[in-house]
Amino acid sequence: MKRTADTVFDPKVFLAKAESGRTLSSYQMNQTLFAQGDEADSVFYIQRGKVKVTVNSAQGKEAVVAILGPDEFCGEGCLAGQPRRMATATTMSGSEIMRVEKRTMIRVLHEQPAFSEMFVAHLLARTIRIEEDLVDQLFNSSEKRLARALLLLANFGKEGKPEPVIAKVSQETLAEMVGTTRSRVSHFMNKFRKLGFIEYNGVLKVHSSLLSVVLHDHPQIRRDGEQI
Repeated sequence: MKRTADTVFDPKVFLAKAESGRTLSSYQMNQTLFAQGDEADSVFYIQRGKVKVTVNSAQGKEAVVAILGPDEFCGEGCLAGQPRRMATATTMSGSEIMRVEKRTMIRVLHEQPAFSEMFVAHLLARTIRIEEDLVDQLFNSSEKRLARALLLLANFGKEGKPEPVIAKVSQETLAEMVGTTRSRVSHFMNKFRKLGFIEYNGVLKVHSSLLSVVLHDHPQIRRDGEQI
């Protein structure tokens, strides 16, 4: 596994090949990678597809805390000493996912600087995203939060322009992501479609013009004075 004079370690090759401590599996939509409360004994790397990470309260309420896509990890909390999963990870579309056992992950992080660099970059990106999500929840209107969620689902900014949202994302899931009601999501989705910001004909398409909602500084106010 260590670097030799003739070979250079490639993290992508390592994460694409199933060998000792690594298992590559195909998943259908709505399959569970791990459930809240399960033993935390591995890290998952998404090669293809999308994964929804949710947390359930003791009262049965569910919150979507992350939507992950290709080249992202989930379940990395086990590396920080979490004995049990703090969340549930579920596929949102057909997916190809590599499961890496905890001990294998730790060994490669110690032995391969290139892999450590890739993984740290992932952790930093996730930390920045979490901070942005917190600011979004604290200061932005539900309309702006929904617009941002749709742009993230379409990978806006990664390749320069949005792409079709292949995973089927229900309005209930969007409401859980945004922290509002399904009726409010339905209202704003209809508004975005009428304004030409999104299209929906079996596949959801998000246009870059939706960014204008996120960049709009002043939240809309209803006649009763309530911020929306």
